Amino acid sequence: MHDSVRDFVMPSEDDVRRAVASMRLLADPTRIKILWALLQCETSVACLAGVVGAAPAAVSQHLGKLRLAGLVESRRVGSYIYYTAESPRVRALLAEALNQSQFIQQVAGRQS
Repeated sequence: MHDSVRDFVMPSEDDVRRAVASMRLLADPTRIKILWALLQCETSVACLAGVVGAAPAAVSQHLGKLRLAGLVESRRVGSYIYYTAESPRVRALLAEALNQSQFIQQVAGRQS
């Protein structure tokens, strides 16, 4: 069937695995909140902890994983480390996911 679709292309297995790993990394409420906050402005672990409602140690662990994935950048000023996330792709992905969750909630509300 798909043979007849012009320019039909499937992603490679490696591309699919990488996409799944990225989505799995983002499938955490605290990480979503951290990224959304960092897309708004640069901030520290202590400030992020207050914004997302998590312990600083937990926020630091999440930031480490996000940094290794290349989603978060950091800069040191003296003894402080400030984090930011400036990727337009991450912003678009999170905005779409948050909009989708609102849509699902609206549809579920209409079915009740």
